[in-house]
This record gives sequence, structure tokens and C-alpha cells, in this order.
Amino acid sequence: MKVKRGIYRITPKGLMRFNEISVTHRKGKKLNYPPKIITKKRNYEDWILWMVYNNNYCKWSDFLEPPLSINRHSLSKKINQLKEQNYIKHENKEYRITRSGKLQYSKMLEKYDLDRQSILNEESKRIEEITSKTLSFFKKFGIEDEEIQYRFLTNSLKLDYSRVNSMLTDQSDFEKILLYLSINHPDYFPDSMALDEFAKKYDIKETKLSYYIDEIVENQIYPIKFFKLSLPDGSKYYFQEDETIELMLRAITEKFITKFTYLSQLKSQELHLGKIEEKILDEANSKVFHPDLKDLLKKFLPGYIDYLAYKMEAKVELKETYDKLGAIIWQNVMDTIQKRQGEIEFVNFDDSIREIEQSIQSNPDDIELYLSKCAILKYYNKYDDLLELLDEMLQSFPDLDLDLNMKKADVYKLMGNIMAGYDIIEGLNSKYPDQSDLQMYQAYWLMYMDNKDESLKVMKTILDREPKKGVYYDTYGELLMNYEDYESAIAQFEKTIKLSVKEWFIPFTYIKLGICYKELENYDMALEYLMKGKEYMQKSKIDPLLQKRWIIIADLFQTEIKNILD
Repeated sequence: MKVKRGIYRITPKGLMRFNEISVTHRKGKKLNYPPKIITKKRNYEDWILWMVYNNNYCKWSDFLEPPLSINRHSLSKKINQLKEQNYIKHENKEYRITRSGKLQYSKMLEKYDLDRQSILNEESKRIEEITSKTLSFFKKFGIEDEEIQYRFLTNSLKLDYSRVNSMLTDQSDFEKILLYLSINHPDYFPDSMALDEFAKKYDIKETKLSYYIDEIVENQIYPIKFFKLSLPDGSKYYFQEDETIELMLRAITEKFITKFTYLSQLKSQELHLGKIEEKILDEANSKVFHPDLKDLLKKFLPGYIDYLAYKMEAKVELKETYDKLGAIIWQNVMDTIQKRQGEIEFVNFDDSIREIEQSIQSNPDDIELYLSKCAILKYYNKYDDLLELLDEMLQSFPDLDLDLNMKKADVYKLMGNIMAGYDIIEGLNSKYPDQSDLQMYQAYWLMYMDNKDESLKVMKTILDREPKKGVYYDTYGELLMNYEDYESAIAQFEKTIKLSVKEWFIPFTYIKLGICYKELENYDMALEYLMKGKEYMQKSKIDPLLQKRWIIIADLFQTEIKNILD
């Protein structure tokens, strides 16, 4: 290819042909070797990937001989790892790159400061290879819509067949599954294709199609988050995180979250997610989604905001000022989400408090009315008023001394006065010395105060007294997990499951186990327990918002692990 007068540059096709010719005449020509920028570090797996990608195939001796000179032990170890990961294959004493390996090769290049053209050339080769295969698929099934073609190609580049080929042996079926996801996209609303209709038209078993769609979308067998919109008539639409439609929705969401957070701080007002969601809905429905999807989007939006909030909460590194600012903004959202438990939303403080006080005057012995007033005061951050109310309730309902004092301790924690809250807990422990649950609560408070030794000591005392209650092992494990003693935490969680496998809190235990294994870099066990925890959580009857939060947490850790493995 002529760039300008007197200067020529080889095209991607020309480079591929050059490599083929080089391989054909191996005896008379040198192999293509990685550039110095790659070989200056002893990342042997990267060397091997580069070699098998750029030389069509390699022999064992090619890696042992100069200029690579990889020692036999390291070579054997790295070759086996790459084979286990299905990045390379070994046939007739020749090592060749697999389709999955080509995808990994493209990702590997991003680690190095290669020139832009080199990266583009390598990526174009991969795209060219996949495109050539998809053309015959489009022709066979008459796929002429360019948007569907583009979306299918994008899915093909992101969702690698090698991950499922051990179970889904027919690659054509895999391509049909990707086609289903490409067709049923919000951009095509109101058009869609039902599972049974698609299965019949494209000759794939409906059960197989349904299973793998569920695996990709719900169980995230790929490190890609899919969102699903389900209509009452059974129609379903799918879109990915980081694709155009999601990026636009996220930008609109973040704009209004940021705007209303600033305004609430400026005016010392409560942050109301309901109002924010209305603004997001109006703009997203006019700029991103079809207007007739408004009702569906209204149901989808709270969960989407929750997902973004939990995702931000899981972001540990806050290096830049922007990251820190974003974390503060989303922390306010997280706090507001917590207040939505039970779907309580008080429209106006004065009206709400007036109504509940009138009810209390009419029924002064109804504890539920007082608790409702507590909820209103807590919702609006009226903590001083809430403490006064709890003191009044202690006078009127002395039988609830333990419960009401624990509520007072919680209020002090919300106010940031940990010591005042702990003083209440300590007083209750003196008053009720045989209450193991109360002592467990004390252990948590000691953890809040970063008193590791005392916190663990309290839990050990409880376990010595009640060695057959799984919930205490679970709490002990959670404390150890907080102190990053993951191996010890795992041992406690395993005892929990053994003792209390049918208890309501077991889904949480499984997810915490998965997180511990992830921190120990045992990713297979981590994924196993995260999946199991998520499965149990979906079947549990706990508070829906708490359930949703932990499912999202499991999803985030699964995605993070799959990104690491890829």
C-alpha cells in the first residue's frame, strides 16, 4: 500500500500473506519473533502467544532456541497453562493458536506500548477472520439488515464460542443464539421475535436457545453484563453494558444523580430518588428509548440505578478527584436506596408527620404507629427528634427496652457518634448478660470501632457457649472477612453451612464464601459459590431490596473474576 511518494506500507492482508510464505519456507527463512518491547519482560505466555499467532504454527524447539531461549521447565509450565485455557492447541508436534487464543492475543497487545498501527493491524486481522465466517452465515439465513449484522458481529467479537464449545458442539447453534440477541434489541421495538418463533425459523431447539440465553444474560458465563427488558406480552429485549444505548442511559442517569445531589446539598434537602427517576425517565424516553417503552423503563430504572450504585460502591481505587467525587455522590444514592426498604416513600415531611401524630393521638397504645413515626423521622434524617421519640417510647413501652435501646444505638451510628451507640450496647449487655444475639451485636460495634481483638474475643465467647448455632459462625466469618483473614473466614462459613444449610441467611454465606475465595485468587471456587449464593438468593423470601442488592454484588464479583480470567 502506497502511503505517499516513495513510501510503502504493508497492508494487513499482505502481512498475513508474508507470514504464510515465511512458514511455507521455514527451512530457508527465519521465524517471526516478538519485538523487544514484549521480550524485555519474561512474560513467557505472551511470547508464546505472539509466536503461534504470527507464525501460523511453532515447534517446541522454536521456543528453546535463541533468541527466545525459554528454559524447559518454564516452557512446559506456560505451554500447559495456555493449552488448559484453550489458547493454543498441540497437534502433530505443532503448536497452533486457537480462536480463543486470538482473542487473548488482541487483549495481550494492549498491555504493551506498541505503535497504534501495529495494534490496528492485529485487530483488523481478527475482525477480518470473524467477518469472513459471518458473511456465509448471513447469506445462508438471509440476514440483510445492516444493524443486525453489525450487532451480530459485535457479539461475535465479544462472546467467544470456545467458552461453550464443550457443551454446545454445533457452532452454528451458537451463532443462532447470538443472532437472537442481536435481533431482540430495544432499537427494534416494537418488533421482536419470540423464542418459539425464532427456534422454528432458524431450526434450533427452543429449550437449547432458552438455556443459553439464560446462561449468557442471567448467569453471565461471559464477563459482559446484559440488561433485559421484559414486556407483559412476553416480548424481551436485550442490551449490553457499555454499548451505545447503555452509555447514553448511564450518561443521563449520572447527569441527574449529580445534579440533584448538588442541589440537595446546597439547599439542605433530602435526596429523592423518585424525582430523579422521573427526570431520567423523561429524557431517556425521548432521546434513547422508544416512547412506548416508558412504562417498562419505569420499572427497569430503579434496578438499573441500584446496579450503578453498587458498582460504584465496589470500586476500591479512588485515585483521581473525579473518582472521589463520584464515590461521594453515589454513596448518597446508596444511603437513599437503603431508605427505600419496604418501598416506603414519604412525599412531604410536614404532611406525613401530621398524619401520623393524629393517628397516635387517636390510638396512643399502638406501637406500630410510633414505629411508623420513627421511620418518617429516619427517612428525613431528623435524628435528634428520633432520639427524643425513642426516649418517649421507652417510657410508654418499657417491655421493649432492649429493642428500643438498640434502635437508639443505630441512630447514634447514623449520626456518626459510634461511642455513644457503643455505650448503649455495653449498658444493655450488663443488663441482659445471657443474650447471645446482643453480644453478637456488640462484636459488630467493636468492629466498627476497629477493635479487632475484642470483637473476635466476643464472638469466640458466644461460640464456646453456643457451638451449634450456625448464625454465630457466619458472623464470626464475616468479622474475619472484614479483617482480611479470608482462609479463617472460609472455615467459619463452611461450619455455618454444615449447621444451618436451610436457614434464611445461607444465601449470604455462599456469596461471602465466593468473595473470600476470590480474594485468595481461587477463582473456580469463587465462581462456584457466587453462583450458588445467587441461585439460593433468587429463591429466598427475604426483603426484595436486600435480595436485589446481594444478587448485584454477586454479579459484580462474577464479572470481575471473569475479566481477570480473560
